[in-house]
Amino acid sequence: MALYLKENLTFDRAKIEVISEDSNTGQGKNLYMKGIFIEGGVKNANERVYPLHEIEKAVSSINEQIKEGHSVLGEVDHPDDLKINLDRVSHMIESMWMDGPCGHGKLKILPTPMGKLVESMITSGVKLGVSSRGSGEVNESSGHVNNFEIITVDIVAQPSAPHAYPTAIYEGLMNMRGGHKVFEVAKEAAQDQRVQKYLKEGVLRLIKDLKLR
Repeated sequence: MALYLKENLTFDRAKIEVISEDSNTGQGKNLYMKGIFIEGGVKNANERVYPLHEIEKAVSSINEQIKEGHSVLGEVDHPDDLKINLDRVSHMIESMWMDGPCGHGKLKILPTPMGKLVESMITSGVKLGVSSRGSGEVNESSGHVNNFEIITVDIVAQPSAPHAYPTAIYEGLMNMRGGHKVFEVAKEAAQDQRVQKYLKEGVLRLIKDLKLR
């Protein structure tokens, strides 16, 4: 049976490079993140191993979608399933390729509310990581993944730097109605699904209050 698989890579492990390039339309600059999107051939933190041929197949599938004109969209943080939620989209994957046993990629930050949030964090010095989201079958004894398919790659916070969020975002959260409660509850019970739902709702209210465009 296929399982929902997500694999986080921190900023350092993913070797993330932030690139600013002139827009083809002449309207300012576009912001990109480039680096390792998924590791192959090694046992990761979730005790899973993605064989090289599985990574190659998944990367090829993503590139085929892009070549056929489909938009491979990603979100901030992970939802609870494989569905792409348009209200949480922050970026679009432009390309993926193999380099050794790992799948590398380049994504473009979009001018959506969540994309603006990511841009604010990056320009304020926050180190963001990536996390692949997909499905596959896992051998219980070896941890090897078979029939792997990447749905997308999401942007995630650097787990080791919980206080690295930009001042403007922090102050906005503290000044909004219920913001202090959102912050304190999130710190105390970060792994609780109910808390995560409450936090996401709080962040969405924050974005609306800040009127990010």
